[in-house]
Amino acid sequence: MTRTRTLGTLATVVGFLAFVEFTSGVLQGYYTPMLSDVARHLGIHDADVNWLEGAQLMLSALVVPAFAKLGDMVGHKRMLLVSIALTAAAALALPFTDSFVVFLVAWALMGFYVVWLPLEIALVWSRSRRIQGRSTITAKAAGILVAALEGGAILGALVGGALVDVLPLTVVLLVPAILVVVCFFVVLLGVQESPEPTGGVFDTVGVALISIALLCFTGGLALLRLEGGLENPWSWTVVVLGILLVVPFALWELRHPDPVIDVRMFRSPALGPVFLTAGLFGVSVLGAQAPLSTFARTDPTVFGYGLGTTGFATSLIIGIYLIAMIAGALLFPVVARRWSPRVTLLCASLLVGAGFLLFLPFHDSYVQVVVNMVVVGVGSGALVAALPAAAASAAPATQTGVATGLTNSVKTVGGAIASCVFGIALLHGVTGAAAEGTAGSFAGYVTVWIVCGVTALAAAVLLLFVPKEAFTDREAVTV
Repeated sequence: MTRTRTLGTLATVVGFLAFVEFTSGVLQGYYTPMLSDVARHLGIHDADVNWLEGAQLMLSALVVPAFAKLGDMVGHKRMLLVSIALTAAAALALPFTDSFVVFLVAWALMGFYVVWLPLEIALVWSRSRRIQGRSTITAKAAGILVAALEGGAILGALVGGALVDVLPLTVVLLVPAILVVVCFFVVLLGVQESPEPTGGVFDTVGVALISIALLCFTGGLALLRLEGGLENPWSWTVVVLGILLVVPFALWELRHPDPVIDVRMFRSPALGPVFLTAGLFGVSVLGAQAPLSTFARTDPTVFGYGLGTTGFATSLIIGIYLIAMIAGALLFPVVARRWSPRVTLLCASLLVGAGFLLFLPFHDSYVQVVVNMVVVGVGSGALVAALPAAAASAAPATQTGVATGLTNSVKTVGGAIASCVFGIALLHGVTGAAAEGTAGSFAGYVTVWIVCGVTALAAAVLLLFVPKEAFTDREAVTV
């Protein structure tokens, strides 16, 4: 009876958290159809919209480790509320400014939503600590949360595209802001705090060191994307400096009694491959979004490649891809229970790799691209759900928030690197009609497909070295 009551309470919590992830999905899908309208509103060139994405990715990489650690220390619900409040404040600022700088800062601050999923997984894991089958329960919860996220992304994209055609942009931008405010009160009133926070003293020096390193690294990548950045030695210097600054951070963390990131986790035979898989997965799930969209929009009658789709037809490809991700997220716990979480992660990586490599021979028709994206989507959805759940189950009991947060941070860094590489690749080798327009080179698109496919297969190989019993229940907590 007690176990049934506990499961019922946990299911209620997951239901409220699913609304949070639905809101996160809306934020990720809602603005995409109106980015050109945003550019006109701010008086900027379409290409400058890339700064919005870059700034948000940079902030995401910075805040996840800190908020995940604070979640373990003071409570996951508390930090979830703080991140939602910051996201709401930023979203409310967007409709009321026509300044690019103010809009850029507010857009970057909206990136706090990236910490929601790691904190939610850690919250579910901590609240299920006395329930048998803890890892399976967390996996199911992760699948539900990711399905809610992708459903929100689909609905957000459709609603955003419809509203921007009939309403003023200021009103359109208010809609997601109001939803985030509602989200705050849902968590405040409907979710209980995770039990037994670890406490401790926050590692301020560690956060400062990793923040400076990530700022240098991502800032260097941004410089490389600028015109002439690839030939500018200062761009490469900033990138290398960012990498080198990880060394003093790691040395500090190894000496600190309560580090913000326990770098020893990267040496764990179970967690190390998970983090590397997250980084390699970020290449495709974050870095390949824009190239896939622009390839579909490229007119084959002019450039000799692409699909020449309209905006709506392109959104249908995205929608089908997101539906496939939902299916993958919901299938993850089923397959993991039948085989194992490790095998499921491996198979999901293989699907992502196969889907992208299918683009090499099959990219000439709408149906071919849709089929490829369905294969990629099923694998991607499973990975989005599996990675934080796997990290939570493999991490030390006091580091679940940090471990789940690190999967997002490493994934973001992988996406940032891929975004830079793909941008350079698409500019390289542009000839003929493409040189006179805005289309990327076909060689660049081939590079995108190969890199995404190979990195996914590399992740699968890494998972072969994970212990077979990884990501299963640790020893049950005694009452």
